[in-house]
Amino acid sequence: LIVVSNSTSHEFQVEVARTPEARGTGLMYRREMPPSHGMLFTFEPSQLVVMWMRNTYIPLDMLFIADNGQITSIAENTVPLTDTRISSGREGRGVLEIGGGLVATLGLRPGDFVRHPAFPR
Repeated sequence: LIVVSNSTSHEFQVEVARTPEARGTGLMYRREMPPSHGMLFTFEPSQLVVMWMRNTYIPLDMLFIADNGQITSIAENTVPLTDTRISSGREGRGVLEIGGGLVATLGLRPGDFVRHPAFPR
């Protein structure tokens, strides 16, 4: 998966959560994640997405992604081990979870694009 921001490409090795079971578990119970890794949650059809951090031990940045791969909103440094609902705010096809703080470090923002087969252009 590649995130394109200001003509700079950032590559991530991602696990893809396609099924309800995989999406329900996500990154729960993990104690660490390398900076170049993440998890991509995909939804078909597009829908309003709500995430949470139950049983998730590491802070995450969540990038909410439209059908065309454009990042529509970002939740930075989500709080581990909480049931607080984190909404996409609008319908979309995916959510990319990466390590907390990477959005700021890499300068990612809404309007950037995610390149992955889940988002045809």
